[in-house]
Amino acid sequence: MILIERDSPARDDVRLLLSEHLADMFATSPAESVHALDHSALSAPSISFWTAREDGALLGCGALKLLPSPAGTARHGEIKSMRTTATARGRGVATLMIRHILEDARARNLGHVFLETGTEDYFAPARRLYARHGFTECPPFADYVLDPNSVFMELRLQA
Repeated sequence: MILIERDSPARDDVRLLLSEHLADMFATSPAESVHALDHSALSAPSISFWTAREDGALLGCGALKLLPSPAGTARHGEIKSMRTTATARGRGVATLMIRHILEDARARNLGHVFLETGTEDYFAPARRLYARHGFTECPPFADYVLDPNSVFMELRLQA
């Protein structure tokens, strides 16, 4: 059975997966368009980090970063570091992770969940995954700026 639980991005196997993720991001996109976080940045208090494991073996990870919002408005979140191990691809791990992250966001009464992903063909499966879960394209959010290498997406959780 696949379990998704809070975890440390500094764990050895997780650090290896995150290093692989960063290497792929830099191999696929120009450096100025890479917004992936390393294990240290994912340890920030504003970020909740989870791993998916089966019998202790790492299958994937994902995170939810709380975004600052003006006083009196709904808080928002950003999905970060969604990654599945090569051996776990095609097993529904990413779907389980995104559902888990969205459940957490709803439990926190977040207004929107945003994400940034790439425009290259490499990112097409990720864009399809997010679209299947109701995400639609939107303008840049938070501190992001318009970038031809980035697709920005959002999911409204509350009216």
